[in-house]
Amino acid sequence: MLSDCSTGRLNGRNVHRNPAFLTVHPGKDDSVPLDRDLRLDVCRGLALWCIFLDHIPNNVFSWLTLRHYGFSDATEVFMFVSGVTCALSYSDVRRRDGWASVFAHTLLRSWEIYAAFLILTVTLAVVVYGSGSDQMADQANVKILLQKPGAALAHAAILMYRPVNTDVLPTFVLFHLSFAPVLWGILKFPNASLLISAFIYALVQSYDWNLPEWPVNQWYFNPLAWQFLVVLGAWWAIRGYRMFGQEIVSWPVVVTAIAYLGLSLVITLSWEIEPLAAAIPSYIARVIYPIDKTDLDPLRLLHFLAIAVVVARYVPPNWQRFGRGGLKGAIRCGERSLETYCAAVVLSLLAGWYLTEVSNGIASQFVVSAAGIAVLVLLATCMTWISKRSRQHPKLL
Repeated sequence: MLSDCSTGRLNGRNVHRNPAFLTVHPGKDDSVPLDRDLRLDVCRGLALWCIFLDHIPNNVFSWLTLRHYGFSDATEVFMFVSGVTCALSYSDVRRRDGWASVFAHTLLRSWEIYAAFLILTVTLAVVVYGSGSDQMADQANVKILLQKPGAALAHAAILMYRPVNTDVLPTFVLFHLSFAPVLWGILKFPNASLLISAFIYALVQSYDWNLPEWPVNQWYFNPLAWQFLVVLGAWWAIRGYRMFGQEIVSWPVVVTAIAYLGLSLVITLSWEIEPLAAAIPSYIARVIYPIDKTDLDPLRLLHFLAIAVVVARYVPPNWQRFGRGGLKGAIRCGERSLETYCAAVVLSLLAGWYLTEVSNGIASQFVVSAAGIAVLVLLATCMTWISKRSRQHPKLL
């Protein structure tokens, strides 16, 4: 999940040639490490870039992201891939060191994300305070932190208060805390575990269950709903491309997925193109709206699954072009997802301030968008280099 638990290479060779991300067959030889492929870090890195561009207000270059071309966006990609990568990494830990080590690793990563969330919250408050902008304080939801720092920090410590665009971090804290028993269930009873997760998701859709947020509202990323996408990612990593004996990426499924992607593209573009909006029958609008993000609306979920099926079918696991040009930068950001995400939140806030206070022209939007992504790639590359170098030297007391 929002983690680099998966970026340590898992002693695996690329032995799987099927279209799915990765596969292991429980009950046959679960001592064999699960392999991974470059699509994981590429997808996660590109999702981080999209999230950064989407978080910049009134940014025309957000049209380069998924948000404008379908019901889902980069968040679904990020959640699913995080489930896949954590299943791979923690399964390898279990294979080598047992379940106690899995629990230790998940607790440690949960703590790291929790600490990153608190540091990011304070950092955003410092940035807003330094800017002296009330508008930025409102946009970042840190005005209450500046006015009531004690109460706000106390509620942040129990994950009930969070500035704008930090919402995903508390959700991942909970996901990591619960991932060890989830992994056990998927390894032992993969399909049953997935169905239990789907049942919880269905209950959320029916009864609007969520967790409270301070001072008002509820969690923006409802963990009771979004857990299904994370569990689905973990299940995909364990079970691969078959469900109840049927191949997920068979031709009928792929054709259906492409048709659904086309339909969602037309409907989404109709939100921005008036003539196209007039062509959408009114009864479709009555059926599909609102398409809720907080509870992971089924239309969003189906749209992402359609993307996953098409990618799994047509994108090779370790395509040589992944290591070239901008995709190499995406891989670096995907490998250092936590640091990249936190930096993207701060950079998007600064970019929004610049476009509001200095210049909002197309050229300025291009500069802040391109410069922000370049900074994210540079940061991730430096973090990778530091991590590799630190492992080459003995630990000091």
